[in-house]
Formats: sequence, structure tokens, C-alpha cells
Amino acid sequence: MAMIIRSVNLETVVGVTTKELPRHTLPEFAFAGKSNVGKSTLINLIMQRKSYARVSEKPGKTATINYYNINDAFYLVDLPGYGYASATRRDIKDQWGDMIERYLHTSPTLKAVFLLVDIRHDPSDNDVLMFDWILHNGFVPIIVATKVDKLKRSQVAGAVKNIRDVLHEKSQLGKDVSLTIIPTSSQTKAGRDEIEEVIASFL
Repeated sequence: MAMIIRSVNLETVVGVTTKELPRHTLPEFAFAGKSNVGKSTLINLIMQRKSYARVSEKPGKTATINYYNINDAFYLVDLPGYGYASATRRDIKDQWGDMIERYLHTSPTLKAVFLLVDIRHDPSDNDVLMFDWILHNGFVPIIVATKVDKLKRSQVAGAVKNIRDVLHEKSQLGKDVSLTIIPTSSQTKAGRDEIEEVIASFL
């Protein structure tokens, strides 16, 4: 059963030059993933809004942390996309990384981190690095395997197993971590209920 979304408000946008991150009392749920993996699209799906979170046509465009207040009950936090080689200058990309790490390390109300990977491909080196980064900061990421509608139904179980195997094999910190992997599709709404159940379990 879908969560009832009464209100959505893009409350705060934090850029790389911002010194202080917001200190909220409401629970936060963060979404990380490489550029163009479908992060904004997934957040729109959870918020039940078609285009509230802006979907960039150019990978690497989102260079801010966006805080969406949902029902005055919790926040969905959209972290900057990573891993797009031509996104911008190296020093700016380093600042993005610093900003993401600062958020993961200092948010007082962060409850869970969703890490998005494209179900059609092996997790990239940057995906594995982010996986370890999240673990290092005390969270076991919930893996969201996006774009499941691009596969045949018979291919899904094998693709999920492949993501699990690659993360366990390449990770420095998560070789024995039990993983939750949720296949999702913005087209069919697959996985939305499962993500909402995870959020609800913390509320």
C-alpha cells in the first residue's frame, strides 16, 4: 500500500561552499548514486510527483544536497551524483566528495542510506567506493537496483545476484555484510512499496 503523501517541500539546497549543513530533528533518508542512475526520478516516484525533483539531462549536473520535507514528518535527501568523468573540474568533484562525506558523518537524524545502481551493469568502482564509504560512516546501505523494466523478468534474479556478488567481492569493508537489494522501475513503479516500507520501519 502506497504511503500517503500530503505535502512535499524542497526546503533546503546546500552547495559545495556551504559551511554548515542543516541540523534537523526529523528523520532523514539519503539517496546516493552515480550520475544518471535515476536518483531524482526515484525520489519523484516516492514523493508521488511527476517532476518535483528536477531530472537533469546532463549527467553530473546535480552539485547540491537537496532536502525534501515530506508531510512535515521526514526528509528525503538527494545527494550529488558521482562518477561522471566530464562533469566538472577535479577540485569541484573533490568538494562534492567532501560534502557527501560530511553529510554522512555529521547528520544527527540520518536513519538510512539508499545506494542506487543500474541493474543492467556491474556496480562500478565508484559504486563500490561509495558502498564502502557508507559502511565506514556506520550505515549498511539499502541497494536500489534501478531500471528493472529494461530487463526481461527471467533476467532479474540473476542481475540482483550479480550486484550482490560484485559488491561483496570488491568491497573492502562489506565482504560479509547482509544486503537488501530492491529492484525498481520508475516506469512500472516496481520497488516503490518496498522502499516506503523501509522508510516506515524507521518512523
